[in-house]
Amino acid sequence: MSEETTKQTGWRSNKWVRAAIPALLLHCSIGTVYCWSLFSQNIAEHIGFSKGAVEWAFSFAIFFLGMSAAFLGNFVEKDIHKASLIATICFSLGMALTGFFIYYGGNHPGSTLALVGIYLSYGFIMGIGLGTGYLSPVKTLMLWFKDRKGLATGLAVAGFGAAKAIASPIMESLQKSVGIYKMFWILAAVYFVMMFVGHLLLAKPAGWHEPQGKGEKPSILATIKTKPIGNYIGIWLMFYINITCGLALISQEKMIVKCIGLAASAGIISTFSAIFNAGGRLGFSAWADTMKDRNTIYKLIFILSIAFTALVMVTQGIKTGEGNVLLIIIVIALIMVVNAGYGGGFSNVPTLLSDHYGMGSISAIHGITLSAWAFAGLTGNQVASLIVSNTGSEKTIEYMENGVMHTAVVNPDGYQNVLYFTLALYVVALLLCFLLVRPTDKALEAKRAKKAAK
Repeated sequence: MSEETTKQTGWRSNKWVRAAIPALLLHCSIGTVYCWSLFSQNIAEHIGFSKGAVEWAFSFAIFFLGMSAAFLGNFVEKDIHKASLIATICFSLGMALTGFFIYYGGNHPGSTLALVGIYLSYGFIMGIGLGTGYLSPVKTLMLWFKDRKGLATGLAVAGFGAAKAIASPIMESLQKSVGIYKMFWILAAVYFVMMFVGHLLLAKPAGWHEPQGKGEKPSILATIKTKPIGNYIGIWLMFYINITCGLALISQEKMIVKCIGLAASAGIISTFSAIFNAGGRLGFSAWADTMKDRNTIYKLIFILSIAFTALVMVTQGIKTGEGNVLLIIIVIALIMVVNAGYGGGFSNVPTLLSDHYGMGSISAIHGITLSAWAFAGLTGNQVASLIVSNTGSEKTIEYMENGVMHTAVVNPDGYQNVLYFTLALYVVALLLCFLLVRPTDKALEAKRAKKAAK
């Protein structure tokens, strides 16, 4: 950014108006994809299908988020304004169509058309909106906040994580007052307005010159090859593992809470876990701004995740925690730590990539890296469900909520066994951090300067 540009005044050159606020408007809208668990059971009952069949809509949404980001990264790189408009249209249209197919399924219970329509609407169309909407503000934020890139991207990605906490009570209220399909229509209109305002405001700094020509801008592969290819593979794999482990635990979070005797407080704990998710996105990325090598943040995330996972495994907290205050605290701490690390893993990826490969093709490289999210979306919660379904034994518990007695079927052994899967992957991810992801040039220079000073 030129000195002249930095001295400009007015809202058109204000980094908060042109980058931070539109990023929050976009990410706080698309982040509501994580509210799926609040209404998936209601959708299943309304259209006459099992919850398991309906759950695939969420998996498809995450898959197409990652794949659309991977394939449209170059497009976002060239024109963030058109990309944010496509995100606005696809996300709100997908949500409105989801409402329509829920309405249709309610009138034609068991209709395959309704189920497939939800897959296409919530999964494919909304997925494209998610991928382009997620990418669009990231590079812009790093350009405006070049000295605090982690803080800037963390702020936006925190909006994605906080969306669940903000939207959950609203969605719960709308489901009760207007019904499941009308809720989608109302939210489609609200999110269209929010995202369209974000689209209008979003802009790169006036002084930024975007490389365009072939001689000016190397291919993505050539950019990645500026470092050993193992470096990028390491980043992709540790990002994939962090999401897979996060989804594996988060998908079972509600049932784990019931196992330790806190069924009546599941909603409150879910809100707190969402806050930790958002806080991890902002806190870990802002913390990384103070480090010479951002990869250190991933080492910390994986070490903390390994420590708390191992602690719950050793104490058998999920199986024996009910009535034991210390074990309950340990299990809740694991949930919060994994949520914070899950969020922090997201917010630090674009800045880590920019430190290694520069800003020229960051949207495209970030987009390809988000393909890890796509595959994790198909494996994390599905593997966890497979483990729970095929190991341990179920039991029925009773709990009081709002003065009414409820029952739930849980599998403490199965949830405990999920931790063996996540612990093994966290250890692999930590090894990748040390063995494959090399220090940045900035970190190496600092290390050499420190040695020279001695």
